[in-house]
Amino acid sequence: MIPDSPNMPQSAIPAPSLIAITMGDPCGVGPEVIVKAFASRPDWFRTGCMPFVVGSPQPLARAIDLVGAKLAIKRISSPCDLRGIDYTGEIPLLSLRELNPGDIVFGRPTPDACKMAVDAIRASVTLALSGEVDAVCTCPVNKARLHENGFSFPGHTEFIKELTSATEVIMMLAGPRLRISLATIHEPISIVPGLLTAERLHSAIRITAEAMVRDFAMKLPRIAVAGLNPHAGEAGRFGREEMEILEPVIREAASDRRFRISGPWPPDTLFHRAFNGEFDAVVAMYHDQGLIPIKLVHFDEAVNLSLGLPIVRTSVDHGTAYDIAGTGTSNPGSLIAAVELAAFMAKNRRLAE
Repeated sequence: MIPDSPNMPQSAIPAPSLIAITMGDPCGVGPEVIVKAFASRPDWFRTGCMPFVVGSPQPLARAIDLVGAKLAIKRISSPCDLRGIDYTGEIPLLSLRELNPGDIVFGRPTPDACKMAVDAIRASVTLALSGEVDAVCTCPVNKARLHENGFSFPGHTEFIKELTSATEVIMMLAGPRLRISLATIHEPISIVPGLLTAERLHSAIRITAEAMVRDFAMKLPRIAVAGLNPHAGEAGRFGREEMEILEPVIREAASDRRFRISGPWPPDTLFHRAFNGEFDAVVAMYHDQGLIPIKLVHFDEAVNLSLGLPIVRTSVDHGTAYDIAGTGTSNPGSLIAAVELAAFMAKNRRLAE
């Protein structure tokens, strides 16, 4: 462990956060962004972050050759082995499965490749639940290919929710200046109004606020709620959901003294206000309402968070990108941000214990 300052007392030096990075789909850009992230951030260890990869050596070795990185794979048998890792030239790997060249053709994962991707998630979450790692950071999987090979969950979040026995999980996208959680996620826009029940909105607000306090170490965070309709309904002229559902929920939530809540605000101005620092987090009503603004301003540095889990889980905010896999043109920014945010959140959880 390296202190932040040579004058810092040993007891004050924070322990580094151990981060398990799942490889994701080995036939997408996951291995490539992992290699680029390690190559560009040899100082991770010095900044209190000790990441390692969970997956297979073959796609990682191919990615090293593809980008010409001066890195070597260092196999480990458990997170305990990280103490001897030289992060300036090594990528620590907890290997779960050897894959053949035919398993890792770009854009064409085989059943063995899909199994490795799922096993990496399961193994990483198990390590987090046991306390052997502080957080899990996931690289992208292709849901359609996993479903073709027997994966029954809609995606990462639902699978991790079951693995951790969590009851309520909220998706948040976080960037340097915007943090947006979603009351509904992958739902047709036609059914969103019917899904916005008082119970669902209470959960979204509460879980968002609790995460700001525990994971982001904020005192009295400012939570803003977006309206569903244009101009937040304008007193019922453009829709009554704000008057009949959102406003009563917000009034009730205001009795919680752990955070400050306001809204529902017109969505067309709310995100500009949040970007300029007026709010710490926004609760959006549906997927594109929240993701369009954050991807507009934080496209290469946004992080996907699962709030409400007993573990810290972050993820890149992009897919497997089969169209550019193997070209060496992927951007590791989202993964770097996801790993560093996972370490930050894990540290805050430890301090709050």
